Amino acid sequence: MVHVLGIDDMMEADSGENLNGYRQMTISDTIRNRPVLVLYGLMIVTLAGLLPLPPLLQNQNYHQFADQRNLFGIPNFWNVVSNLPFIAVGAADLLRLRRDPTTTVLFLGIFLTGFGSSYYHWNPRDATLFWDRLPMTLCFAAILAAVVEERVDAKAGKALLRPLLAIGIFSLLLWRWTDDLRLYAWAQFFPFLALVLILRLFPPKYTGTLYWVIAAALYVLAKLLEFYDHAVYSVGSILSGHTLKHLAAAAAAFAILRLFQSRGPIDGVARSEMASSLHDA
Repeated sequence: MVHVLGIDDMMEADSGENLNGYRQMTISDTIRNRPVLVLYGLMIVTLAGLLPLPPLLQNQNYHQFADQRNLFGIPNFWNVVSNLPFIAVGAADLLRLRRDPTTTVLFLGIFLTGFGSSYYHWNPRDATLFWDRLPMTLCFAAILAAVVEERVDAKAGKALLRPLLAIGIFSLLLWRWTDDLRLYAWAQFFPFLALVLILRLFPPKYTGTLYWVIAAALYVLAKLLEFYDHAVYSVGSILSGHTLKHLAAAAAAFAILRLFQSRGPIDGVARSEMASSLHDA
């Protein structure tokens, strides 16, 4: 039996499309109108979502990196020295003596990552891995706070920094106490996902969005290189995936450095918000 599409069918289809479009607009409008509330709600929901998951244990094979060459008396030479760019990028900003708490924490974290990661790779084990991950949690927290300051609300971003730092530091202590990495995984990946969402939904108040995109892309590349550590090293045994991961992550940090060095307010939007923030302070 052949079904003939009638006026009622077309009206029903149009009504369904309009309803879906209305729902999408409602969700989008809610996020834009109450961004801070939505962000905190998303944090709570995702944190609660960790509870039913099984514990995420530290795989001890993680410490067995592909390139374990000893050069000039330095064990795991390339994995150690490839952290030097972090120190250079962090120092380049810290020497400017900026007083802004978010960027200070961010570049202090980058600076200390160079030392913490070098210390870990000198003797890879759980005890030294703690000092590798600790400064990185500073970076993750500060990056999300910086994006919220830049795109959503300056005061909300500043207020968000402390709870994110507390969660990040506590996640590492929890890992050392229980060997459970669930909360640390959240502290690392939630800021990245939130960053992508914020860049997608909120218009910029400053120039330099491209630097955020480049930094995010380089971070994804770094995680892929980390995962394919042995596969990359097997191609000529020149440099391992983990060594290249350090360089890609340091390049991401450099992109963020260039962002803060070169960005400027767009059409007076950021200037007016900064003036309002200073007035309220």
